[in-house]
Amino acid sequence: MKRILALLLAAVLVVALASCGAKPADGDNNDEATTAAPVDVTPAADAEYAVAMITDYGDITDQSFNQTTYEACKEFCDANGVDFKYFKPASDSDEDRVAMIESAIDEGFNVIVMPGYAFANAIATTAPNYEDVKFIALDVSEYDLTTAGLAEIPANLYSAVYKEELCGYMAGYAAVKLGYSKLGFLGGMAVPAVVRYGYGFLQGADAAAAETGADVSVNYAYGNQFYGDADITAAMDTWYGDGTEIVFACGGSIYSSAAEAAAKVNSKVIGVDVDQAGIIDGKYGEGMTVTSAMKGLAPTVKTLLTAVAEDKFADYGGKIESLGLVSENPDDNYVQLAGSTQFADGFTADDYKALVADMFAGTVTVSDDISVAAADVVKNISVNDLGNLK
Repeated sequence: MKRILALLLAAVLVVALASCGAKPADGDNNDEATTAAPVDVTPAADAEYAVAMITDYGDITDQSFNQTTYEACKEFCDANGVDFKYFKPASDSDEDRVAMIESAIDEGFNVIVMPGYAFANAIATTAPNYEDVKFIALDVSEYDLTTAGLAEIPANLYSAVYKEELCGYMAGYAAVKLGYSKLGFLGGMAVPAVVRYGYGFLQGADAAAAETGADVSVNYAYGNQFYGDADITAAMDTWYGDGTEIVFACGGSIYSSAAEAAAKVNSKVIGVDVDQAGIIDGKYGEGMTVTSAMKGLAPTVKTLLTAVAEDKFADYGGKIESLGLVSENPDDNYVQLAGSTQFADGFTADDYKALVADMFAGTVTVSDDISVAAADVVKNISVNDLGNLK
């Protein structure tokens, strides 16, 4: 692998985001993905760094982790005159993820951004061997990295994880306040992040039920996979047929089964990770997605690339940070509800702001203890814990 040459900084980089429509300079091939043999790309002569994003399985139009991360990287780099390119592995395998990371490094990219826990093994393989390359991981936990065999976090790696229980709580609270009393939680696999989403959802619904006096019940299950299929859709058909009004579908594209079933009976879903109203409503029915419990992937990218530009990455390297609330203003936080939330009299935008302010102040607390049974995190609602559907 060729070593990356540090270039002298000729001008101070202006760290600011430009509009989403910003275009790269003429001759720039930032919009092209590498999936095979690497090609020569020379970082801009006035920058010390160049940014590559490696996609998880899926691509940059998935309206989820890949697309959000790609758009945040590209927007930042376009605004600051920094070379950027995304690389798409040929398959969903550790070997192909490693190959794309190494291709990016060979091409001269020395900041590598990777979204999703599936990068754990690739990070463990590459980060210790490229000390001059900065690795930024999104949603890759200590558990993921330890399981992958990384004994300690190297100084050239920063990983952001998120307090899913907080935005899960917001979603559950909003659902009950908006008048839904028969809820469902469909998780992907019962990995810690998904469980935190679910337990937060239960706690939020529980709190809202205590305030409103509503009789709330929740079907609670995991699909044991991160995609929908006919079997899971059939289970969702049963839920909705038995009166479930809204399902929090949490885990990759497993939402497709919930949305497909909901569309048959004109029912609702709650999205996850990013604002999924666009993809779900566009495919399955306008107005289907009541809200989405979101992680702040774009703000994380902005923060870390700003640190790189200002030569402050050392303040972040070697850490795994759990990001949550940093302000009483909902839009400032790393966990939040989607801007497309269907606010109504029962739960208005002002009510949402008040909830976040109370959570930030500590007046409202949310447990992140996932060692207990789902039914044990609530007091005022009933939980039908179905375990794994498959």
